[in-house]
Amino acid sequence: MGIESAPSGTRSSFEIARRDIVTVAPPGEFGKPRPALVIQGRFPRNPELITVALITSDLLRVPDIRVPVAPTATNGLKKNSEIAVDNIQTFSRNRLGEVIGKLSAEKMVEVDAALAIFLGLA
Repeated sequence: MGIESAPSGTRSSFEIARRDIVTVAPPGEFGKPRPALVIQGRFPRNPELITVALITSDLLRVPDIRVPVAPTATNGLKKNSEIAVDNIQTFSRNRLGEVIGKLSAEKMVEVDAALAIFLGLA
């Protein structure tokens, strides 16, 4: 699946923030536990909701909607993966697993650009 156990010093699920990579088991066909990138870590009107983009090691190499990410000690991934900005989901905090890593600020810029294109904001 492309994840490993959380690096030491990770935050609890109540301290989840943008750029964190967490585990989640979404419903439906994507229901197996998998890594996901937190793209909205705190929604002021409902702080229990977290919005993520699923991460997959099933590489489609689709420019503008899949952002490639290589495994690093910081992000906690074990395989070359893609952040699927075309697969965004919102969960209650209690549905999320551990924080396994954090995406680099540089890679987050790529994710933000892909989100803008996918959502028609660019």
